Amino acid sequence: MVAKTSFETRPCPIARSLDDVGEWWSILLLRDAFQGLTRFDQFQKSLEIAPNILTRRLNSLVERGLFEKRAYCERPLRHEYVLTAKARDFRPVLLTLLAWGNKHLAPEGPSLVMVDKVDGRWAEPVVVDRHSGRELDSEDFTMATAPMATERMRQRYRFASEGSGLPLVDNTLVDQSHQEARSR
Repeated sequence: MVAKTSFETRPCPIARSLDDVGEWWSILLLRDAFQGLTRFDQFQKSLEIAPNILTRRLNSLVERGLFEKRAYCERPLRHEYVLTAKARDFRPVLLTLLAWGNKHLAPEGPSLVMVDKVDGRWAEPVVVDRHSGRELDSEDFTMATAPMATERMRQRYRFASEGSGLPLVDNTLVDQSHQEARSR
């Protein structure tokens, strides 16, 4: 059996994310948990997954901080798996996968969609910049290295406007300074 390569020490956040949730069973378990499933037998029935694989995947998601394991029955001891804040932050990624899959992998039409609970209208997930509200899939946005990037990453992801003198602004620092100013 070939050992899986770990990306947890790589500086790239995409590689590190794949290390936590990149295995397909993990993503499907998260999908089902977002639909309210919490128990081993519920996951097994939904996914039709072998018990040994399900046990490994659930343990991995607990270990990586995506599920919290809670006892719900003492005799026999049984646990439920509850989404953590870290897992709930994964929901937009899952919704983006849903939209991408419907667009590119469902020639027969969608089988699963997001729906507005108020009016039943199909929702179309998009990724937008929190500050400007603009969609990030345009040519107006690019990946750029941040302060903790390695030199190799800096070579690979040169910020296109570095030569023009346009500063790279960290919005989290801007947001923090605005919050501190408001609290004074």
